[in-house]
Amino acid sequence: MNVQDFEALEGLVKHSVHIHEEHVHVTDEATLRANIGALARAAAVESGKTAALARWLIRNTALSLGIYPASIQDLYMARGRGAVPPTFTVPAMNLRIMTYEAARAIFRSAARLNAGAMLFEIARSEIGYTQQRPSEYSASVLAAAIAEGWRGPVFIQGDHFQISAARYKADAATEVQTVRDLTAEAIAAGFYNIDVDTSTLVDMDQPSVPEQQALNSRLSAEMTAYIRSIEPAGVTVSVGGEIGEVGGHNSNEPELRAYTEGYNAELAKIAPGAEGLSKISIQTGTSHGGVVLPDGSIAEVSVDFDTLKALSQIARQEYGMAGAVQHGASTLPQEAFGKFVESEACEVHLATNFQNIFFDLAPQSLLDEMYAYMEEKHASEKKDGQTNEQFYYKTRKNVIGPFKKQTWDLPEADKAKIAAAWEKNFDMLFTRLNIKDTRKYVEAQVTAPAIAPDLAGYLKAAGVTEQEDTSDLAD
Repeated sequence: MNVQDFEALEGLVKHSVHIHEEHVHVTDEATLRANIGALARAAAVESGKTAALARWLIRNTALSLGIYPASIQDLYMARGRGAVPPTFTVPAMNLRIMTYEAARAIFRSAARLNAGAMLFEIARSEIGYTQQRPSEYSASVLAAAIAEGWRGPVFIQGDHFQISAARYKADAATEVQTVRDLTAEAIAAGFYNIDVDTSTLVDMDQPSVPEQQALNSRLSAEMTAYIRSIEPAGVTVSVGGEIGEVGGHNSNEPELRAYTEGYNAELAKIAPGAEGLSKISIQTGTSHGGVVLPDGSIAEVSVDFDTLKALSQIARQEYGMAGAVQHGASTLPQEAFGKFVESEACEVHLATNFQNIFFDLAPQSLLDEMYAYMEEKHASEKKDGQTNEQFYYKTRKNVIGPFKKQTWDLPEADKAKIAAAWEKNFDMLFTRLNIKDTRKYVEAQVTAPAIAPDLAGYLKAAGVTEQEDTSDLAD
């Protein structure tokens, strides 16, 4: 490593850190916290070697302050065996836009509530259209933790690391390898929680439920075995499975049993003694992003909380998992979130409403540019009979990546207004999901070893610039 390569980056944080042989020492934390945003910006909007070094430096700086990427595995297994009560639901938050600012708002809210059980996540699809590779995403989250004076574990998750059914049908080996490569890249970046999603391959034409779930079970087990083969020493990556695509028919008990038992049998065969699933995602009536009405508003959704509770209890009491996971919930009314706790859901995934808040509050001049871009680049995606409001709502996520630099460089007053709205939303969610005072459970159950990032790996990952087409994948 050439120390001169870091001189400009050290300047961004006013030389509040000192680098010696791949070790980072913080010499002035107050100055670092005040200026870490500049380094996070370099990690996000720069490219190549500069971006890689900035991401590596943030990760190492976080470690030097006692901020560790961690697996939620031990907390979830403790819940599965009854050592932690099923009285809270962990929010898993997909941060698509202004990730650094959104994560700062999360840490502020969590600190006020003494909350520790929360996940920062990004899906395979979102990595594509937001143009955030895993190392960039984790750098934004860890920089936010530094800025807010956080200490301890930070749970970063790969959400919906999903197999495309169409691409699997065309070339199964290549599609599986693509997801393996992404998984390896993510783990190297500190994603010690991975949601394996091969539910796209459930075959409802098969005559029995075990046969319908067979390929899903087998590929999930194979992916788990791969994860176990590459996870860092001292880390057991939390692996989640999924039995039905969100937006499809509601899941049921026979499906959960068929998938889990098929998965367990396959994993025992190919990786004897390997740790299995910590949780299982099910479908209970929601859809990603919600159903958009002609005026652009979101239709009310009926969630089958009875199914959620029944399957959560089976997953926990009979299979030792933390419980069931709810997807596609962020646009539900506020009163619904307490019902996830009542239904003993272990985790709920939240994304679209955070994005909506940005588009509600962003400066009109930027929005005009974004909508013009949609009209030019995505006009072919507008369906017959679709109103402009429906088209914009369903399409606007695709402008996030192309306008990443513009959102990073918004005036501070605009960023503060958006962040304040996010923080208010996180306060509501964290309170209703009852994660107040969950830091004690995290501290009692979770061990987070200091895993030094590999500089060569960061440099290699920064060379991945081509964004794959993820339009057929779930968020």
